[in-house]
Amino acid sequence: MSHPSIRRERRTNRRTLRATLRRRVAATRLAASCRRRPRSLTTVAVAAGVAKNTAAGVASGLRSVAKRLGLTPAATARTRRTVAGGRARRSHSVYRWTLAQVARLVAAYRPRKAEYVAAVALIAAFTGGAR
Repeated sequence: MSHPSIRRERRTNRRTLRATLRRRVAATRLAASCRRRPRSLTTVAVAAGVAKNTAAGVASGLRSVAKRLGLTPAATARTRRTVAGGRARRSHSVYRWTLAQVARLVAAYRPRKAEYVAAVALIAAFTGGAR
């Protein structure tokens, strides 16, 4: 029988490993989902590994580029989302883009902010577009 402190350390180590595995599985599942079907610009950015607050800003910039290029989303839907809590009484329009469309947007997007430049590089690598 092993010592109680060793068992505790092993239990802690396994808990850490399980948490790491859960994060990795979630990231892989999100990336696969983005490759299979159209997703929002922010979702694609998060799947590429961009921080959530930076992803929102980059997505706004990419929407501006889409407007300039005259590119329309692959899918449009209405959803009742609960982003900031509450019962989601209002529905919102959501726009979903394919990876090929995102690659076109990223190629035309020229951000100035350093963190957005890094984010665009991650998204370009994720979509397979050359930057």
